[in-house]
Amino acid sequence: MATRNRTRGSRAARALAWVLVLAVVAGAGIGGVVLLLRSLETARPLAQGCFAGGYRLDPDQTANAALIVGTTVQRGLPARAGTIGIATAMQESRMRPIDYGDRDSLGMFQQRPSQGWGTPEQVQDPVYATETFFDHLVEVPGYTEMEVTEAAQAVQRSGFPDAYAQHEEMARAFASALTGWSEAELTCRLAPAQDTAGVPEAVVERLGRDLDVTASIRPAGAGEREVVVTLAAQAGDDVDRLAWAVAHAAVAAASETGAGQVTVGSRVWDRTLATGPSSPTGTDHPTWRPRTGADPMPARGEVVISAGRR
Repeated sequence: MATRNRTRGSRAARALAWVLVLAVVAGAGIGGVVLLLRSLETARPLAQGCFAGGYRLDPDQTANAALIVGTTVQRGLPARAGTIGIATAMQESRMRPIDYGDRDSLGMFQQRPSQGWGTPEQVQDPVYATETFFDHLVEVPGYTEMEVTEAAQAVQRSGFPDAYAQHEEMARAFASALTGWSEAELTCRLAPAQDTAGVPEAVVERLGRDLDVTASIRPAGAGEREVVVTLAAQAGDDVDRLAWAVAHAAVAAASETGAGQVTVGSRVWDRTLATGPSSPTGTDHPTWRPRTGADPMPARGEVVISAGRR
């Protein structure tokens, strides 16, 4: 009887030992899974995007929005025109110069060569398409007093005349920033630029195209160069608004020019603040931080753009 009890006891001990071993292995497995998940979280690719007024666009869409609104600034049109332009392009093509569409419609505004809008090559050129859209918009009597969707439809003659309205609030937020009426509002979360050697030239060319402003390139120490835009003084505080229009346009195009830092007044947009993993909702985007002693000190009406912090 004692032998049988000892046998039972040893079996129980072995069973308990196996339970403990399995528990340790399971615990290690769970810990390994946790570590793996944490490593994946760290390695999650950057969710790039641009933001204004609580709305988000992809970087390429934002760069095209800067062209659309910059065209209105060049022409001296009201911010309302920029809102109409963005809402129209967003509905027609998701604000991209696409090479397809209904019947022979092409480009960012889905203009039809067969209806006299230009050649297929022209209407797929964002600059030509944008200029042509506003050529027609300004001919619409009272367009600034119309609902956005009515003004857009007066130009586009779409089969879905009410569709433009769904983009109005987003369009207004980006147009307000890109015309400079909303300060420190447009910001982009971008991956680090791969090649920064030609950033100054790319910025000068882009700002010249989008806003028709003259920019110069100057040394910035340690072999670096920066772009400076100096706006002529105008009546009242308009020079400050135009400086913000230039600054926001530089940020909006940074995904294409490689710009890493934009300084205007006492504020700085810094691309290096946007290199970590983003939250699942994509809400942790960089803001315009206060300027520090290490940053350029622009004069009033001056915007400084560079590849990044020195």
